[in-house]
Amino acid sequence: MECREKCGACCISPSITSAIPGMPNGKPAGVRCIQLTEQNKCKLFEKSDRPRVCGSLKPSKEMCGLSQSDAFKYLNMLEDQTK
Repeated sequence: MECREKCGACCISPSITSAIPGMPNGKPAGVRCIQLTEQNKCKLFEKSDRPRVCGSLKPSKEMCGLSQSDAFKYLNMLEDQTK
């Protein structure tokens, strides 16, 4: 499965505790990553400075669901489980 075009849920919903270029302290959950374009594409995709957690998120039917809204719900649920 490939990423849903213009979704970006995995670059907004989860918190990231490691440094991101332009966000040296990571980002809190629900905050748009600075590396996400207006078209909701990751500028760091497949680059070495992409945070490990980002690379671990792989599109799947379970995570992405049928819509961007489904993806946000699933990722928010995962985020809540880590608290």
